[in-house]
Amino acid sequence: MSQVELDTSVGYLLKMASSSLHGAMEAVLRPLGMTITHYSCLELLSQRPGLSNSELARGTFVTRQSMNVLLQALERDGLVARPERAPSGRVLPTTLTPKGRRQLATASGAVRAVEDAMLTGMSAADQEQLRRLLRSCVAALKAPADTL
Repeated sequence: MSQVELDTSVGYLLKMASSSLHGAMEAVLRPLGMTITHYSCLELLSQRPGLSNSELARGTFVTRQSMNVLLQALERDGLVARPERAPSGRVLPTTLTPKGRRQLATASGAVRAVEDAMLTGMSAADQEQLRRLLRSCVAALKAPADTL
């Protein structure tokens, strides 16, 4: 039986990078009263207004139930708005309020600083190559199960 060599395991290195990024993002968002999921939800709504609970859950990697709880809190705090009734079907599209946009602007700057720190020492070409390689990894793992 062969063991995975941790020093050269891409999966292990990705997990280390993910864990480090997660910790650094938590550290800058916590003083703003935000979690990573809270921030991610606002960022998604900024870029894709009108997303449903299910779409936001998928985009932030949480369950629909967890997203529903978060959306209720964000709505109560005046950061997002949802119609009382679904315009069509059962989907309640969610949008950012001006207060939500202001909070997101502050948080985005903090998160951008974390990402900039993570990429320090990489050239623009290296950064683009990293993005390309990570997208390739994601695509390869999303391939049909029979190809794995």
